[in-house]
Amino acid sequence: MALTDMPRTSFIARNPSVLYFLAALGIFTAVVAVMSDATGVGLISTSFVKTLGKTLCLCLVAIAMDVVWGYCGILSLGHFAFFGIGGYAIGMWLMYARTEIIVAESLAGQVIPPTTQEMSDAIGNQIFGVVGSSDFPLVWTFADSLFIQLAFVVLVPGLLALVFGWLAFRSRVTGVYLSILTQAMTLALSLYLFQNDSGLRGNNGLSGLQNIPGYADSGQDVVSLAFFLASALALALGYLLFAWITDSKLGNIIQAIRDDESRVRFLGYHVESYKLFVFTITAIVAGIAGALYYPQAGIINPAEIAPIASIYLAVWVAIGGRGRLYGAVIGAALVSLLSSWFTGGGAPNINLGFYTIQWVDWWLVLLGLTFVLVTLFAPKGIGGLFDKLARKS
Repeated sequence: MALTDMPRTSFIARNPSVLYFLAALGIFTAVVAVMSDATGVGLISTSFVKTLGKTLCLCLVAIAMDVVWGYCGILSLGHFAFFGIGGYAIGMWLMYARTEIIVAESLAGQVIPPTTQEMSDAIGNQIFGVVGSSDFPLVWTFADSLFIQLAFVVLVPGLLALVFGWLAFRSRVTGVYLSILTQAMTLALSLYLFQNDSGLRGNNGLSGLQNIPGYADSGQDVVSLAFFLASALALALGYLLFAWITDSKLGNIIQAIRDDESRVRFLGYHVESYKLFVFTITAIVAGIAGALYYPQAGIINPAEIAPIASIYLAVWVAIGGRGRLYGAVIGAALVSLLSSWFTGGGAPNINLGFYTIQWVDWWLVLLGLTFVLVTLFAPKGIGGLFDKLARKS
């Protein structure tokens, strides 16, 4: 039989872990939905549904980070900036639309209806009064359009990644130098957003994002469940997308770039184009994850885009096991939920007599210690341990 006549195995047959992941995610989503406050069962509180929804969004951005770092070998310390940009893009519409409703209700009793300019001035004063202004900056030009702001969720992170990646990759910046550049980009963006004249309310950020315009009567239990389901769907689609990419010929090439970039270039491949594609597509997915995350968090400010956030993202992927999509999900979910437990007062303090360990203060130390131990004794992360167990069985 000729090689061309041999039957090709299906995508799922080559990647059974994809089916397992989607099945587990589907079961988990269904259980949470049925047991939530929105259905009346109430075994899972609305606040915890929000926590789980945010965790799914963090899993999605962790997968994007795993593809760009674990598969392509680019240690980006700027992907949480794309995550934050997505949050700001949708947050602008949420804040504008909610404020517009509040202003319209407050002016509804006037004998003479307010003019369009008076409405705009009142909305601007409500939003920007905290930074001593009432004028809409240029960046808010399309804040009243949900469709355009949703487009910005994809376009702005994508264009920023495209321009930055083109400049960096064409100069053949690699390794730690590229990581420093991505960190510098993130730092510059966060410092800019901290300024009151950035047009995004400086250190105050955007708040009240959990109040979805037009759904005030639905209650936070219904809204939270809706965002949880949307986050689960986004994670499933993102996992499928990146599993398909990494399983394709493109995936083989980007892994070859990770292992030996010079050899791939010698074979005639335009390495920079492949790296630019991966960098851009993962930035777009990170932006989408941020757009789903911050309406559940309720607030976004420049501290969310600080370089330390992208470093945490790399730690999640390393703990879960880079080069394994499910490893990134495990790492992000585990660290996110443990962080909520330790810093939210769920973990009891330990009284040693001479000193009391308060986990709110010691959580980051524990996280750092875990990262060091995983690096030393399990360099392939938790996912690597699962692989060993699978081989033994």
